[in-house]
Amino acid sequence: MDAIKTSSNKIASRWLMQRARTARSWVVLSVGLGFCSAVLLIIQAHLLAYIVHCAFIKDMSRETLLPSFGAIMGVVILRAALGWGREVAGFHAGAKVRQEIRTALMQHIFKLGPAYTNRQRTGAIASTLMEQVEGLHDFYAFYLPQLALAVMIPVAILCFVFPITWAAGALLLVTAPLIPLFMILVGMGAESISQRHFQSLARMSAHFLDVLQGLTTLKLFNRSRGEEKTVARVSAEFRKRTMRVLRIAFLSSAVLEFFSSIAIALVAVYLGMTYLGYFDFGTYGKPLTLAGGLFILLLAPDFYLPLRELGIHYHARAEAIGAAEEILKILTVPYPTANNVSFEFDLSDAIQIQCQDVYVSFEEGKRPALRGINFDLNPGEYVALLGASGSGKTTIINLLLGFLHPGQGRVLINERPLCDLKLGSWRRHIAWIGQNPVLFHGTVRENIRLGKPQASDREIKHAARSARVLDFAVHLPHGLDTIVGEQGVGLSRGQAQRVALARAFLKDTPILFLDEPTAALDTENEQLVMNALENLAAGRMVLLLTHRLANIERADRILILEDGKIAEQGTYTELMIAEGIFYQFVKRATGENRYA
Repeated sequence: MDAIKTSSNKIASRWLMQRARTARSWVVLSVGLGFCSAVLLIIQAHLLAYIVHCAFIKDMSRETLLPSFGAIMGVVILRAALGWGREVAGFHAGAKVRQEIRTALMQHIFKLGPAYTNRQRTGAIASTLMEQVEGLHDFYAFYLPQLALAVMIPVAILCFVFPITWAAGALLLVTAPLIPLFMILVGMGAESISQRHFQSLARMSAHFLDVLQGLTTLKLFNRSRGEEKTVARVSAEFRKRTMRVLRIAFLSSAVLEFFSSIAIALVAVYLGMTYLGYFDFGTYGKPLTLAGGLFILLLAPDFYLPLRELGIHYHARAEAIGAAEEILKILTVPYPTANNVSFEFDLSDAIQIQCQDVYVSFEEGKRPALRGINFDLNPGEYVALLGASGSGKTTIINLLLGFLHPGQGRVLINERPLCDLKLGSWRRHIAWIGQNPVLFHGTVRENIRLGKPQASDREIKHAARSARVLDFAVHLPHGLDTIVGEQGVGLSRGQAQRVALARAFLKDTPILFLDEPTAALDTENEQLVMNALENLAAGRMVLLLTHRLANIERADRILILEDGKIAEQGTYTELMIAEGIFYQFVKRATGENRYA
């Protein structure tokens, strides 16, 4: 387990460093500004030591030292400006990487499609896209620049200290490794805790979103108080994990401060003993001046400061590795198709779809969904796919849309394997209407426009009229410009389904996939939707997935899906005469005597 964990950390760390290329210019700028600020700090220490030496040893007047005071003021102002610039550069570095990673996550999730997202908890995905991507910011904004500065600044300071006294320089050089050593020892535990913290956050986010989405059900079954206690328990666990992370962060800061204070004290003791005459080595045979000793003493805290700051930001690395491991759980999921050769789909010919001996299974083959499916869809043909819930109907739709790929067998589009086509060009020729229409926050018009973003208002209105959307839109406060909430809040289920239909009318494609389009609709809305669908289906290839008998008599062909296989197929009349599975299904649905 430890070996697996170590390997996972290395992969996450390597991935984080690779992402830094995106913001390399901002990171380099942050490092450059930080180093320039350190050089100014050395100049400031030199000016202060010079002023004190001149005032107390050489007894120079204040007027003579005014230019040095002015120089110090200029250095302080310039350092403040450089510090501000460094903060801005660090922010842009973190923001650029976060934007790239969020875009990569969204693109990857879109390519994985609903076949992946339907098996995941929405809250966990949302947590990864938001909180865990945010958890990477400090790594690029602070840790990476500080990693370079922790080497550059001490080396620069040593270049000024060694010419004055090699003994003080040696003390600084020998004690410097203690800080990163203890920083690493403390940080090893922080990485594991940070990863568990992000996992806990993902679980809490997923659970909380589940509760919000199912609030109506919980209230109706009087289970809201029980879930309230569960949310409180999960939140308390998350709070405890957060406090553990903070405890590690504060502990690391305290340890680093302790060792840096001891190291500074050693340098101060050496300087003091040298001034008192107890030590007479390390100064190349020259007396140590007040200016030289004070200069070194002023620089000693700043010699360890970059190392201490690196230790403070080291928990950002641990946090980023924990977040990266959660992000990689999504980014490493393979795409449903691995196209080596991708062709643009050409609509110059009529479209024919063939499924040849297709097998699909989930959970690494433990749960078979399709078992040797064979069927074809011809141009202009209306095909109904009938089967009980869980028989594999939605799997077939996901297969034809390219969200899944068969474990065995082939899906052919005009005799070309679907995996060889550019899925974007293929999907442009398909309109899909599901049983749960998704409407986004915006106007009714904007939701219809999803079918064809460049559509004119005239085209949208025509699609709305064809889908019977205008029948209810005239009663809305602002017609088609009425705002609807997420998931169609403000519209009934039937109205939302008609908006989804309007999208399909607007898209105007030769292929139409319908997945239980009238599920959970009342009789009146079902009739309205089916009438609109009948107009939309004219002259198109239609695949209707349903477990209901309504409106399938007009289908050119009916496929009966049972246990992942095509058990029967034929016209309505042929299947009734055969008195097989379909016949028994009709008898159970309509009564024993209807077809006697």
